[in-house]
Amino acid sequence: MLMTQEPMLRRFWHCLFPVSDLTEKPRPFRLLGEDIVVWKDLDGKPHAVQDRCPHRTAKLSLGTLNNGYIVCPYHGWAFDGEGTCKLIPQETAVRQRAIHVRAYHCAERYGQVWVCLDEPAFDIPYIEPYGMPGFRQVFEFSEDWACTPLRIMENEFDAAHLSFVHATSFGSTDPIPNLPSIELFDDGFIARSRPAVRNPEGLRVSLHTTEDTTVRMTTGRYYVPFFRVTEIAYPNGLKNILVTALTPIDDRNTRFNQFVLRNDTEAEVSTEQVIAFDRMVTLEDKAILESTDPDVPFDNSEGEEEHMASDRPGLLMRKLVRSVCDDLRAKSTPKEIELAGA
Repeated sequence: MLMTQEPMLRRFWHCLFPVSDLTEKPRPFRLLGEDIVVWKDLDGKPHAVQDRCPHRTAKLSLGTLNNGYIVCPYHGWAFDGEGTCKLIPQETAVRQRAIHVRAYHCAERYGQVWVCLDEPAFDIPYIEPYGMPGFRQVFEFSEDWACTPLRIMENEFDAAHLSFVHATSFGSTDPIPNLPSIELFDDGFIARSRPAVRNPEGLRVSLHTTEDTTVRMTTGRYYVPFFRVTEIAYPNGLKNILVTALTPIDDRNTRFNQFVLRNDTEAEVSTEQVIAFDRMVTLEDKAILESTDPDVPFDNSEGEEEHMASDRPGLLMRKLVRSVCDDLRAKSTPKEIELAGA
């Protein structure tokens, strides 16, 4: 399945980038092949509309912000966060017919900007330890990968690649993986495992250890379609919770957003050291994942791939995405389906 061919993906919240990336200028983004523009109003609330002025189709993202409105660079028409035109400088009389640009659901959560292109079918996933005493948040990166989000998300739960892709960092030398136990939910699953990993010598300080190897408890919560929260608990009490939000830009490209929650302090391990460890790991993944096919087969009618036992989490993801999207389609009216595919 190619991402833009499933219109029901428009009914999920997608994480774009940290809200701190919104400055005094509008910011363009492409979500599921649709060009949108995001900005903050005077109260700091983010908004998103179609990146296309209804007057002469100029990109609003090339414009400016004024009094909380986004202003078209072509003729100065100004729009609020609901997409309503609030000013036409060339006209003094009030128009009887309201003018709108298409607006989207937009929210801030966990310090990130989220957008849903159509009526949301689910809320933004809840992260239980977020904001809890004793945990700090470290933003790691927000960048584009030339890979489909489902391939990346499958990789996050793939135990078999560690000994190969991460052979020079933390991967065990044993190619036989520790397979997780899986607890299924309607909107995802929890995968639990106890893998043995190596601790890179130069980065052991970020793990509070001097040991060469560690057996750690990994508990990964996957949410349909492309969101995960994985707690990695070490024997020394350290908890490193990876939060990954993958957003389909188009059929080939994904915005990869990641931050972590940790129960240590900046004085113990600096932000730079935390990021260095996870960046080392993700960049090893990136080189491989960007070589994969963007068209992910959900069944044999869409193309065949060979599988092994450790592929179970990824195959469950495909089944869950298909099942949830089919359920949404069945509950949608013909008009809603038409608009979603527009």
